[in-house]
Amino acid sequence: MTVHGTWRHPARQGKPVPAVLLIAGSGPTDRDGNAPRLGGMDTLKTMAELLSVEGVASLRYDKLGSGKTGLGPYASKAADVGVGVFEREATAALSFLARRPGVDERRLTVIGHSEGALFALLLATKATTPVHSLGLLEPLSRRYLDVISAQVTAQIRAQLQAGLITKAQATEIEDAMAKAVASLRADGTVPADLPGGLSNLLSPANAKFLSEADRLNPPELAAGLKARTPVLLSCSDADIQVSCDDVEHLAAGLEKAPADTDLVRLTGVSHVLKEDPSRTTNRYGDPLPFSSRLTQALRAFVSRA
Repeated sequence: MTVHGTWRHPARQGKPVPAVLLIAGSGPTDRDGNAPRLGGMDTLKTMAELLSVEGVASLRYDKLGSGKTGLGPYASKAADVGVGVFEREATAALSFLARRPGVDERRLTVIGHSEGALFALLLATKATTPVHSLGLLEPLSRRYLDVISAQVTAQIRAQLQAGLITKAQATEIEDAMAKAVASLRADGTVPADLPGGLSNLLSPANAKFLSEADRLNPPELAAGLKARTPVLLSCSDADIQVSCDDVEHLAAGLEKAPADTDLVRLTGVSHVLKEDPSRTTNRYGDPLPFSSRLTQALRAFVSRA
C-alpha cells in the first residue's frame, strides 16, 4: 500500500535539523487534520507550519481511508482493517522520516492528536527507530471502548434532559451499549440491530479495529516509555471528546515511566485545538485561530526537547 504525505523541511541543506512525525486522530482524517463533513480544521497543517518557523522539519500523511491514500487494498474488505494497519503506516512513516537528508536521527519526535496519540505511544515503546520525545495532544487516554461508552452515555443524558428521548429509550440504548462492549471484548463481534444509532458507531465493518484498539491501555503504554522521555501533554476545559480528567489518567501512567512531562491545561480550546469555548462540534471547521497557549507551549517544548 502506498501512503501519501507532505514532507516539510528547510529549502537549503545545512546542518541536520530535528524532525517531527505528525499523526492524525480518528476516522478518515487526512494529513492536514481534516475530515469529511467537518470542514477545514487544518490541525496538523497548522502544527507543521508552527514547527517550521521553529526550524523543525515535519512529515504528515494521509492515513488509511483518507486523502490521496484512500482505502487502497482494503476498499472491498473494510472489516479486515485492524490496529496493525495503522501501526504499520506510522512505523513506515517514522522510518521514512529518519532517512530524509538533513534530519538529525537523534532528535525525532512523534506528535499524535487524539487517537493519533495512541499510535505515538506505540511508536515510542515498540518501534525500532528511536523516538526522542512525544507530543500527546488531547490524547485518547483510556481504553477505546471505555471512551466510546462515556461519550454515548453523555449524549444519551443530554438527549433525555432535552426531552428528545424517553427514560425507557435511554435505558434501552445504555443496556445495548454495555452488551456490545462485552461482546467486542469477548470475541470481537457486535450484536445486530443496535438501537439509537449505535449500529453506525459499532458495526461489523469496524469491529476488528475497535476490539483490537481496546486491548491497548494508554496509561500502561505510557508507563513503558524510556525514563525521562520529554512529553508535551495537553487537555482543555472546552474539549467535549477528551476531558482533563481523562488526560490525568494518562499522566499517571507517564509518571510511572517516569517521563519528563509538561501538562498544558488549555482554556476555551476545542478538541481540534482552536480558540472555541462553545463545547460543540459545530465550529470545528470554522476559520478560528489555533490555540495561542498551545502555540507558546509548542515553542517552549521545541526549545527544551
